[in-house]
Amino acid sequence: MSQLLPHGARCVFDAETVDVAVDRVAVEMALNLWDARPVVICLMNGGLPFTADLLRRFHFDLELDYLHLSRYRHTTGGEIRFVRRLERPLKGRTVLLVDDVLDEGETLAAAQREVRAAQPDDLLSAVLVRKDTQAAAEADYVALEGPDEFLVGRGMDCDGAFRQLSGIYALPAGWPGTAP
Repeated sequence: MSQLLPHGARCVFDAETVDVAVDRVAVEMALNLWDARPVVICLMNGGLPFTADLLRRFHFDLELDYLHLSRYRHTTGGEIRFVRRLERPLKGRTVLLVDDVLDEGETLAAAQREVRAAQPDDLLSAVLVRKDTQAAAEADYVALEGPDEFLVGRGMDCDGAFRQLSGIYALPAGWPGTAP
């Protein structure tokens, strides 16, 4: 386990397990998107590692863009605000939204509304981890099914920390910023 993690953090998915899951879901997506020339939209900042993982596995023509929206002030949910909106026309295109985690789904739902307003022909979404919770949005592609715990690593963070970890870890309850 990384020396960066606090005492009591638990490995939920090691790096190899995450890589195998990304391989699997990337193949599934490639079979559906091969001839579509999709616009892949990374949801920043959390979706960046998963988007990069996917791009290295996609061997077909695509375009890349990003949306930056935030729901969190430190680690608690809040009002969704757009830091950067899309500038690329999406009308008639196939769009793939990519994010790190589907928890409550508010951020993904807001991103889906934003993209739908641009009138794409097809809108798909992918998440690295879907937590075992009720969500306001659904993802078309899910690499891993995770527990309803505070997860960090592979893009997921706690107040900006731990995004760079190759594996995915659950922080102990009561760790600063996590729910007790």
